Amino acid sequence: MYKPEPLDTSHVQLPPALLELTEQIARNVHENWSAARLAEGWTYGTVRDDEKKTTPCLIPYDELPESEREYDRITAMQTLKMIVALGYTIEKK
Repeated sequence: MYKPEPLDTSHVQLPPALLELTEQIARNVHENWSAARLAEGWTYGTVRDDEKKTTPCLIPYDELPESEREYDRITAMQTLKMIVALGYTIEKK
């Protein structure tokens, strides 16, 4: 049985600049997800239907329900925390 073992990032405190970056990454995560779905033939639909390849999430990030945006934010935040936990630094040029 598969048991997920994500890197422990509970000790990582992101600086304010990286916290601001989280929303930009979350938006880009959605844009990449949307582009991939469209390339696979998915279209907008009021309900998700895997057989018909429709989903209500093929809309701009700002129009997503808060729960969907939060999912993307968590992905972004955990990615940034993992980078820091592994000893990397992120600097804006």
